[in-house]
Amino acid sequence: MNLNLPAFLLQTALLLLLSPLVTGCIRNWKAKLQNRRGPRVWQPYFDLAKCLRKDRVISEHASWIFSAAPCVLFFSSLLAGLMTPLVTTSPPLSLFGDALAVVGLLALGRFFLALGGLDPASAFGGMGSSREMSIAAVAEPALMLSIFTVAIGAGSTDLGRIVTVAQGPGWQLLAPAHLMAFAALFVVLLAETGRIPVDNPATHLELTMIHEAMLLEYSGRDLALMEWGASVKQLVLMAILSNIFVPIGLATGHSISDLALGLAVFVAKILLLSAGVVLVETVNAKLRLFRVPDLLSAAFVLATLALFSTFLFGIK
Repeated sequence: MNLNLPAFLLQTALLLLLSPLVTGCIRNWKAKLQNRRGPRVWQPYFDLAKCLRKDRVISEHASWIFSAAPCVLFFSSLLAGLMTPLVTTSPPLSLFGDALAVVGLLALGRFFLALGGLDPASAFGGMGSSREMSIAAVAEPALMLSIFTVAIGAGSTDLGRIVTVAQGPGWQLLAPAHLMAFAALFVVLLAETGRIPVDNPATHLELTMIHEAMLLEYSGRDLALMEWGASVKQLVLMAILSNIFVPIGLATGHSISDLALGLAVFVAKILLLSAGVVLVETVNAKLRLFRVPDLLSAAFVLATLALFSTFLFGIK
C-alpha cells in the first residue's frame, strides 16, 4: 500500500506548528493562575526562531553523540507523532508501527537525550541523565500497560484500530479499567514532559533539575531541536491520552468537512487537557526527588489493576 503523501505532510505540519502553541498556552495559563502576566502564547515560536539563527557552541569533551542527540530526539518524536491518530483514525505511518513502535521511538529519544547529557562530562548533565533514566524505568512500563488496557478491548495494538473500535457503540468509555488507565497515563504524561510534581520546567536549580540539566550544554540549533522535539513529544502523549480514551470527533473520511471538524475537536481536547495539566501544576508543589518513584509506582499499580480487570471481566 502506498504512502498517503498529503496526509503525511498535513500531519507533519500539524505536529510541528501546534506543539509550540500547546507549550505556550500551558506557560501563559499557569502564569495567569499565579497572578503573573507571563509569556505570550506564541513566545515559543520566537524562542525557536532565535535559537535556529544562532550558532552552536560544543564542548571540547563532546563526541558525535552530543551532536546526534538533538536530531534523534526531534525525529523520533516526529515519527511517533506520525504513527499516532491526531485528526483522523488513520495515521500516515500506521503501516510501519503500532503502539509498541511509538513507545520505542519515545524511549529512543530519551536514551539519546540522556547520552547527550552525559557526553560533555559535565556534573549537572550526568546528574540529570541519571535521574531521567531512573524515572523512565517506572514511567515506561506504566505507559505500556495503560495502552494495553484499551488495546485488549480493541484486539489490536494498532492505535488507528484502537480508536476505530473505541468509536463503536459497545465501547465503555467510563469503565473503571479505562478510568484507572487514564489516571495512570496522565501521571506518566506529567513525568515524561518534566512537569510538576515530578519536575519543574521553569527552574535551573542544580539540586532539582532533571530535564533542564541535560540541556545546559546545548545552544543554538541543537537547543532549538531539543526544545521542539520535547514539545512534539508532549503533543504526542496528549494525543494518545485524549484520542484513545475519548475518541470523539476523529474523522473517518478524508473530506474537507470531516477533516475540519476533526481538527477542531482535536485542538479542543488538547487545550482542555492542557488546562488540566496547568491546574495540577498550580495546586501541587514539586515532590522531593526520592518521593517521585512513589508517585510513578502508584501510576504503575493503577495501570496494572486496569489491565488485570480487563483480563478478568473483559471490559470493552
